[in-house]
Amino acid sequence: MNRILNRSPLPLMLALLPFVLAACATPTPVCDSPQTRSLDTAVTSVKAALTEGCHARYDSYYDDLLKIAEGDPKPENKRVFSEFLVWSADAGILSQRQAEEYYNRFFNVKFMSLRSDYNTCSHTCPSKRKVLLDMERELSDKERGLLKVSLDSNGYYRADRLYQEVELVLEATCTACNAGR
Repeated sequence: MNRILNRSPLPLMLALLPFVLAACATPTPVCDSPQTRSLDTAVTSVKAALTEGCHARYDSYYDDLLKIAEGDPKPENKRVFSEFLVWSADAGILSQRQAEEYYNRFFNVKFMSLRSDYNTCSHTCPSKRKVLLDMERELSDKERGLLKVSLDSNGYYRADRLYQEVELVLEATCTACNAGR
């Protein structure tokens, strides 16, 4: 037993040296923001960074792509974002559901904030302010995606009308719920 305790750790260290060196030689991915004004070039750059392991920056990259698209707004930008999100799901970076939520939050008139049953007195009225605040934030994202990125003013104004209608319906519903108590 004393022989084992008195052995030099040198053979073990030499045996582990190739693994330690290999770990040090593994390059850390460069997760820089895209440095271009071209949306297509930026998407290619972001895809490369995400493929190299920069998944933690996904939200930041998405925001970068939106900023770049705002510099050159056009209807085709919706398709570019849709294709990027499909790629993200296919690559396993996002789930299918997450990809759909990203797209819908910015480029669809429907509100992701309204997924739950917002017509019940017990569920929505106590959290009406939060529901409306979430919808207001989402409307701001829709303004960015629909209006500033893809020039879809009709889509944005439909979303704005929907927000106003939901606000009115929630107010009436909660007033009726309170009157029935």
